[in-house]
Amino acid sequence: MQADFWQQRWTTGQIGFHQDQVNPLLREFWPMAGVEPGARVLVPLCGKSLDLGWLVDQGYTVIGVELSQTAVEDYFVAHQLEPHITDRGAFRVYATQGLEIWCGDFFQLAAQDIGLCAALYDRAAMIALPSAMRERYVEHLGRLLPSGCSGLLITLDYDQAILAGPPFSVPDEWLATFVSPGWELTKVAGRDALKSSAKALKAGVTQMDENAYVLVRKPQA
Repeated sequence: MQADFWQQRWTTGQIGFHQDQVNPLLREFWPMAGVEPGARVLVPLCGKSLDLGWLVDQGYTVIGVELSQTAVEDYFVAHQLEPHITDRGAFRVYATQGLEIWCGDFFQLAAQDIGLCAALYDRAAMIALPSAMRERYVEHLGRLLPSGCSGLLITLDYDQAILAGPPFSVPDEWLATFVSPGWELTKVAGRDALKSSAKALKAGVTQMDENAYVLVRKPQA
């Protein structure tokens, strides 16, 4: 998934991955992550998700990262917010009360850019990336986030042989191999997501699960 792919999807409005409501699993299971209000929450590949505003409303400072300028600008227009815009290195940063969205390539982000984030929320990043890029993403998270950082991860699990991503399938076996070495993972929910995916139904997928995990960054050597 090169940058041009996602830029084109946003430019042409091919954003079936965007949800028009706050994710129900976020509402239900975020409290299990034990993140204190006031903490900084990193939200990679955030798009124009309504989840951002929900987290702000719970009292968090939210640091979103998004490649598409169209997505970022759409977020602030939709919420009738006037952001303060600054250029910070390779990023353009849009900021309002409780929220910063860093517009640029997530892999160019450095820990000193975003400050000390005590939490992670990932509903869209892992499932947006094919396996090799996903491994790189997990490695980069390890450079950005400190030991003890906690949060919520939401994934999809289905037969990738039937339907090519994105969104990509991220099964438990993949998480055990590539995420568990650096994070403690606790699966807290799994629900049938097939009926909400016309694309998967049309392709002949017979089972698609949306799973939620509470995760905590392990101490670093």
